[in-house]
Amino acid sequence: MKKIHIVGIIVIAVAIGVIITSLKNTTTYADFNEAMANPDKEFHVVGKLDKEEPLIYDPKINPDEFIFTLIDNKGMEKKVVLHKSKPQDFERSEQIVIIGKMQGEEFHANDILMKCPSKYNDGKPQM
Repeated sequence: MKKIHIVGIIVIAVAIGVIITSLKNTTTYADFNEAMANPDKEFHVVGKLDKEEPLIYDPKINPDEFIFTLIDNKGMEKKVVLHKSKPQDFERSEQIVIIGKMQGEEFHANDILMKCPSKYNDGKPQM
């Protein structure tokens, strides 16, 4: 075999390895029931903020811990511990996606995505 063929085979093998590794690390969208059934797996859970429950954030004690209650799309309510600071305009969010794992009865999130209300309504800016 020529050296170019050997190098080509090595490059292809490395590419296949990278693809397989990246597929194993992908997370999926789920609800709290599925996250509780697989506590070792990371999930994206979509839901809404339970505005009747308290938001717990004290940056003096721990600036990287924010606790709130989320209701998933199937109506299940769970306490969420976000290991980041409280996002700006959090209370105004329409929909929340938390990324993390279940630990006991709490969902521990390492990241959060928020859908905030649109500043445009029927093509007209809201004032």
